[in-house]
Order: sequence, then structure tokens, then C-alpha cells
Amino acid sequence: MSTKLRLIILSFLQFFIWGSWLITIGAYWFQTKQWSGAQFGAIFSTMGIASIFMPSLMGIVADKWVNAEKLYGILHILGGVVLFTIPMVADPSMFFWVILLNMIFYMPTLALSIAVSYSVLKREGADVVKDYPPIRVWGTIGFIVAMWTVSLLGFEKSANQFYVAAGAAILLGLYSFTLPKCPPPSKDTPSRSLIDALGLKSFALLRDTKMLTFFLFALLLGAALQLTNAYGDTFLHDFDKVPAYQNTLAVRYPAIIMSISQISETLFILAIPFFLRRFGIKQVMFFSMIAWVLRFGLFAFGDPGTGLWMIILSCIVYGMAFDFFNISGSLFVETQTSASIRASAQGLFMMMTNGFGAVLGSSVSGLVIQNYFTAADGVTKDWHSIWLTFAAYALVIAVLFIILFKHKHNPQELADAEPSEQLLSVEQA
Repeated sequence: MSTKLRLIILSFLQFFIWGSWLITIGAYWFQTKQWSGAQFGAIFSTMGIASIFMPSLMGIVADKWVNAEKLYGILHILGGVVLFTIPMVADPSMFFWVILLNMIFYMPTLALSIAVSYSVLKREGADVVKDYPPIRVWGTIGFIVAMWTVSLLGFEKSANQFYVAAGAAILLGLYSFTLPKCPPPSKDTPSRSLIDALGLKSFALLRDTKMLTFFLFALLLGAALQLTNAYGDTFLHDFDKVPAYQNTLAVRYPAIIMSISQISETLFILAIPFFLRRFGIKQVMFFSMIAWVLRFGLFAFGDPGTGLWMIILSCIVYGMAFDFFNISGSLFVETQTSASIRASAQGLFMMMTNGFGAVLGSSVSGLVIQNYFTAADGVTKDWHSIWLTFAAYALVIAVLFIILFKHKHNPQELADAEPSEQLLSVEQA
């Protein structure tokens, strides 16, 4: 088996695990368990909590003491064991702690999968900037295949989705031990301080007004990302209560409809170079925010019948909403920071979006939905108003961003920016 094929399998399974439950957990929570929205918001915050500290800590372990591929495998096996226990959890509070434990094991594997792939490719003399993206795109494909698998098997509202994810996690964990060895690169070098290792020196960037403004908006946009991950699938499932929509494609297979979002991501990535050259980083990030407004607004007025086109268009728009901010934001960090702290600055960007932003979006949205948009029965939700509220949130962010973020387009900055490992790693499922 060629090295690239082995890394493709790694990337495919890495995101197949996540795609097996990330989008459909809402249907299990609301439709099957009928637990509260406030508690569900906390579930999605677990990804942010784990992202704040675990990737850096496991990075230190892989740098100093344990082969990256072995640590990667151990984490997936442990995560798989935790996923197997989720169907046994009958209490929503306990569910939070179990999911958090799973995320503690899973989130560092996102970075470790890149570290392993880069290490193997570099050892064979490959160009990671050229050769890694075609491998990484199989991660997105794995995410989509997982969504389709869970949906077609009828597991969207079932605990079986966690068994699918657990099986894939343990399989990948065992497979990892067959990969080429990736020994600790800093085993014999002096230890850095914990502040350096966690990239905390990059917080000095917040003294600069422009950088502080950028990172605050990164946090606010990170909050928006969690909203459709958390509620998109269960939103479509709720149309099952309307007789006219019960047998429509979107209600029977919501995850398949939602997978259009991931397909769109792969296409919009290709459009980014043109938009950056033509409009500049600030305008591209602004386009992303307007795309979030459309994403939520189209959901507000769409339905599985005559309004299905709006739901599908919302999924297509998602590619622009997600990619344009994450990639252009990473490039902004690349062009505005010195080489000595560039890596940690990229880590701060990811911490704001996938860490603090994810916690904010998940927690606050759950409380808002439960307190203002859930009927007295505790189950029925006013999805039209929910999505309009989210759209208004994104619109306010967009308006404030264009006013407060002071940055002039300089084409030379983009020309001088070398593609970095952090830039490649910013793309997610």
C-alpha cells in the first residue's frame, strides 16, 4: 500500500468518526431523549473546552516523549471506548461529562493527524503544501460518507450512531500502530516553558487594537459555527410533526441534506485565491459574515416541501460562510505577525474560534432556545424565530466588523505570505 493511500485512509477515518454523530446528535437528544435545549447547548461546548488545552498538551507529549502515531492511536482507542458507553447514559448531566471525556480524547487527534501526515510525507521528500491537501480532502469525504451511512441506516435518532463512531475510532486506533514511526522530534532538546508550549506568548498580540478587534470577531464567528452543527439536523427532523412533510426526502434523510454543506466547503476552498486577490482579506471575511446571515435566514423561511430549495441553498452558502473566514483569517494572522510567534498566533486564532467561540455559541444558544423559543411542553420549538435570531446576530457582527475592523487591502502581503502548516490545518470537516 502506498504511503499516500495509507494517509488517505487515516484522514478518511479521522473525520468519519466525527461525522457519524456530530450533526445527528441533536436528533438523538431532542427527538429520542427529549432532553432540554439548555442542557444540549452545553454538549456542543465540550468541543470548545477540549480545544482550549488538549491539542497543546498532547502536542508537548508527542514532541518530547511518545511517538505521534502511537499517541494518536491510543487517543482514538480511548475515545472509541467512551463512545461505546454513550448509549448507556440515561441522565443529561452525565451525558455532558461523557461527551466531554470523548472530546478530550478526540480533539487533539485533529492536530496529531496532521503532524503524523506531515512527518511521513517529509520523510519521503514530498512537498506537504502540494501533497497534503489532496489527502486531507478525503477527511471531508469521510465526514460526508459517515453522515450518509448513519442516515441511510436509520440511525439519526438512534444510539446506534455512537456505535458506528466507536467502531471507526477503535479501527483507526489499531490502524495507527501500523503507520511509519514518528518519533518525538524534541526528545533531546531543552524543554520550553509551559507558557511557550501552549502558545500563550501570542496573547501579547491583543495589545494591538487591530489584532484585538480581529480576535474578538474570530470568537464571535466561532460561536456562529456551532449553531448549525448543533441544530440543523434536529430542525429538519422536527418537520416530521407536520403531516404534509412527513415523507419528504429532507425529513427522512436530514443528514444527507446537511451533507451538502460539507460538499460546498470543498468547492468554495477553490474560489478563495480569486476572492482574496480581487477583494482583499477584510472584504472576504465580510462576505463570510453575510453568508452566515443567508445561512440562517434561508433556514428560517425554508421547509422540506416547496421551500426545500432554500434549505439546499443555505447548505451551499455554508461553504462560503465557513471557509472564507477561517482561511482568510488564518492568512491575516500569517501576514500580520512576526515569524517568531506566527505558529502560536495561529494557535490563538484556532483557540478563539474552536475554543472560546465554540463554548460561547453552544452555551448561550442553548439557553436562548430553551428560555425564549421552546413551548410550554418543553419539546416544540419555534424554529422560524430561532433562525431569524441567529441571522440577526450574524448581521450585527457583519455591520460592526466592517465599521470597527481597520485594515486596508495590500496585494503584496498576500503574495509574500508563504503557505504554512497552520493554514492547511485550519480547514475542518
